[in-house]
Amino acid sequence: MLITDWIATVSLGVLSQTEGDNKNQSSDPITECDKKNQSSDPNYVIKACWAPFLLLHLGGPDTITSYSLEDNELWPRRLLELVVQSVVAFYVFLRSWEGSPVNYLAIPMFIAGIIKFGERIWVLRSASSDVFRDSMLPRPDPGPNYAKFMDGYSSKKAEGFKISIGTINDTSTVVRRKNFPDALQEASYFFPTFKRLFADLILSFQDRENSRSCFQHTEMTCEKAFEVMEIELGFMYDLLYTKASFIHSRRGSFCRFVSLLCTFSAFIAFLIIDKNEYSTIDRSITLLLLVGAIVLEIYAVIVLLSSDWTTLWLSKQKKPFVDLISKANSCFQSCFGLCFLLPLNKRWSNSVAQYNLMSHCIKHKSFKGSRTKDFINYKLEKYWYKNLKPVPMSLKEKIFEQLKKADSITDIRVSNQLFARTGDDDEKNKCIRNLAQSMEVDFDESILRWHIATDLCYYIDRDNGSETVKNLICLSQLLSNYLVHLLVMYPYMLPCGIGQIRFQDTCAEAIEFIEEREYISDECKACEVLLKVNTEILPSQIKGDRSKSVLFDACILAQSLQFLGTRNNWGTEQKWEKISQVWVEMLCDAASQCRWNNHARRLRQGGELLTHGWLLMAHLGITEHFQISRGHLRAKLFLS
Repeated sequence: MLITDWIATVSLGVLSQTEGDNKNQSSDPITECDKKNQSSDPNYVIKACWAPFLLLHLGGPDTITSYSLEDNELWPRRLLELVVQSVVAFYVFLRSWEGSPVNYLAIPMFIAGIIKFGERIWVLRSASSDVFRDSMLPRPDPGPNYAKFMDGYSSKKAEGFKISIGTINDTSTVVRRKNFPDALQEASYFFPTFKRLFADLILSFQDRENSRSCFQHTEMTCEKAFEVMEIELGFMYDLLYTKASFIHSRRGSFCRFVSLLCTFSAFIAFLIIDKNEYSTIDRSITLLLLVGAIVLEIYAVIVLLSSDWTTLWLSKQKKPFVDLISKANSCFQSCFGLCFLLPLNKRWSNSVAQYNLMSHCIKHKSFKGSRTKDFINYKLEKYWYKNLKPVPMSLKEKIFEQLKKADSITDIRVSNQLFARTGDDDEKNKCIRNLAQSMEVDFDESILRWHIATDLCYYIDRDNGSETVKNLICLSQLLSNYLVHLLVMYPYMLPCGIGQIRFQDTCAEAIEFIEEREYISDECKACEVLLKVNTEILPSQIKGDRSKSVLFDACILAQSLQFLGTRNNWGTEQKWEKISQVWVEMLCDAASQCRWNNHARRLRQGGELLTHGWLLMAHLGITEHFQISRGHLRAKLFLS
């Protein structure tokens, strides 16, 4: 879209410059007698009529209006661009006006171009943070009339009555639905409420109880809950980055009809009029521009019909012909194989990126060479190597069930209960204390400690245990590598800290450890050797605190987990159950502390599991956005 904008802008400039050159030539005293012939040059007239087509393309496609949230904030710049480009296009068109059929042909294209460009400006403005937030602000609520109540209180007291004051809670009730429709309708029901999270607005206790009663209901399965959230986030993507909010309104439908009508009328008119006076190449270019405009309009209609918004609208209609339209729409997409023409599904890809610290360090050893080569390999791996893994349903179920047990944000922090001291076994209590302390440090340090410890425990238990243990190991590693990926690639999505520094220092120490031992050739051997390091003395007592590496702190954590899993009554399964619960806690903790604009920013790249966890917590009432506990109190005077 950036390239097409640039091409359209440059082309308008070239057309206006061509007009200026023709004007200068025609004003030359020597050629004044040829002025009439110069201005009536048919080839120039038809070229000048290309200007409105360029204006049309500046409107951009319906499926994308901005590449980032920052683009939405620049809507005044786009408005200025609309004014300037429209003036330039009109100038080119007006200077070539001769009343020929081709001149009239450009008028409907001007209308279509201004509509398309205007749509884009309107959508950018609507998605800007201030306008978006203002559009969802509730009506001003002065509350019960305090002054009037106190006037009544004073008058009754002056009359000698004994007065007592009682309160009556607000009579507004929570709607508890008994029927649960499909995920699309469920998402449309909750979306108007929970899109306020993306404007950093508070929610009421009615919103909380209404959503919580639905998501806690036995009919709301984990699969359906995540599908509902995927659709909600797809709607949110549409509002922030596409024209969907405008197109699916009555105003947008009318504008789309007018634009389509203008484009088709111009195309038909061009086929009818006499074009013999124009050169073949100019006629071909004009026809190509018209066909391109029509193809874009038809494509826009296909996208419109295939969207969740249209499917939702059709599902709410009770008229018989609507079912036929809905079925025809589905057949059109499946039978004719046009799905590849449609934009990528804006719903979540159901995958998470992975980044493993030990794998990174082992690869660094294999690429060992000059400083320049090391730097290039590091950058290549960091920015171009991307390992995606699908999110299994078992992980979603674990997140869903763990969050359903919580009533507040503090309840999701299960580590305090998991690592509580029991009995008088000093060795056991020391290990439990190591585990508890690993959750009390900075968040980024906690992630790195548990990430390395999870890897170390994995290479010990990978060939042992039941299918349940293997599944827990898989879930733990998936979340571990995912959070480290966020720490390295998108640190703004995690709580503030020095995660980047801590990560590079830990990598440096791990690489140094591996390179000093030539016999270490893979991750398994590296983990085996690390676990054999004597850690009786804390690393901080030996190295100080200048280096932020947590490599051997993680080894202490892994040794403690291994001790509790083998010599204690935990067992391997319980050990990995606790590890997986810790990773779910970290995921939810990070999600709750990530700001709304960072969640929204990642929607542009397909969304994150972190965002789904954040939205699920909101649906279950586990968020600080619920700041209205009970609503209004109605005071009442009791006289005696």
